[in-house]
Amino acid sequence: MNKFKLEWWKVVTIILLYYTVIGGFLIPVPRLHILNESIRMNYFHVPMWFAMMFQFTYSVWASIQYLRTNNITFDDRAIESVKVAFLFGGLGLVTGMLWGNATWGTFWTNDPKLNNTTIGLLIYSAYFVLRASLEDETQRGRFSAAYNIFAYMVFIPLIYILPRMTDSLHPGSGDNPTFRLFDTSHNMKLVVYTAIIAFIALGWWFLTLFLRLRSLKKLQDEAI
Repeated sequence: MNKFKLEWWKVVTIILLYYTVIGGFLIPVPRLHILNESIRMNYFHVPMWFAMMFQFTYSVWASIQYLRTNNITFDDRAIESVKVAFLFGGLGLVTGMLWGNATWGTFWTNDPKLNNTTIGLLIYSAYFVLRASLEDETQRGRFSAAYNIFAYMVFIPLIYILPRMTDSLHPGSGDNPTFRLFDTSHNMKLVVYTAIIAFIALGWWFLTLFLRLRSLKKLQDEAI
């Protein structure tokens, strides 16, 4: 029964990703000045951030559970979900840089959301350094869990609150309108919402693979 459940949601994920790619490149988009066809990056760049935040949120939940129970399984879930979040965060930055070069004429600019996201990911990178510096499993789990919660509490204001309090080149920040005002036919909205679900599901798929690899590595270490 469990195998069947895994199979069906993976199939659904593939279908949603297929629709995202096909819809992202074929469905007509509003012809906006400067943006032009680069607006299609919205179908990939934004959903990647949603997948990243889903994984960061799940990792915090797992860290809290570890502090409550001392069950090492939750520590494994916390570290692997942060890895997946970092993967999507990196892809989000890369797609954002490509989009920025097409619209702003540069891969990087002094934009608060860009800078704050980078700062946030650097704060999270210290999570890996902390874990690598501690050998005792219990100590490593508890210290890294506490730091994971701290990093999440700092990350949220950095990327969601502070950029909205100042001018930003990103839509929805400062005086820049969101794409909803131009998507009168709701074609973009349909693809974006589908892509968000697809990338979150893909991130969960990655998490299951990462956890499986971690379990195999533990078995290998025990056998040595």
